[in-house]
Amino acid sequence: MAENNEIVNEKMIPVFGYELIRDTLLPNVLGDETPHILYWAGKELARKYPLETLDELTDFFQKASFGDLEVISEKKDEMHLLLGGEMTALRLNNDGNATFKLEAGFIAEQVQHQKQLYSESYEEVDKRKKTVKIIVKWDRKESISDEEIVS
Repeated sequence: MAENNEIVNEKMIPVFGYELIRDTLLPNVLGDETPHILYWAGKELARKYPLETLDELTDFFQKASFGDLEVISEKKDEMHLLLGGEMTALRLNNDGNATFKLEAGFIAEQVQHQKQLYSESYEEVDKRKKTVKIIVKWDRKESISDEEIVS
């Protein structure tokens, strides 16, 4: 039944409308603080939509029209993800200043939630390949569950 509700509630948003708000209006309103606010907003969105697995994260990116996300490597204290696909390429083609801080913040918070370790991320844009590498790092010594017990 939930699957049917998803289909009924799913609507297509024109790319132009998405780009207009995301890459034109928000930077105009937020100014120089745009990247910092979008990173924080991504973390806030992740708290509202906690995901338990990386597969759920990649599915969420598809549904939210953030792009195609895949894990390309993981080490003991960092993970590299690749954001690509049509939406990413369109944003990079249409606006040389497109920022992916919202996605980076969202991923950082999801990884923090999943690993229960403080996590941060940053992105590296490859305009030639029309992709964005997102690097997430976490501190294996700083568990968030310890903080939650104190609160």
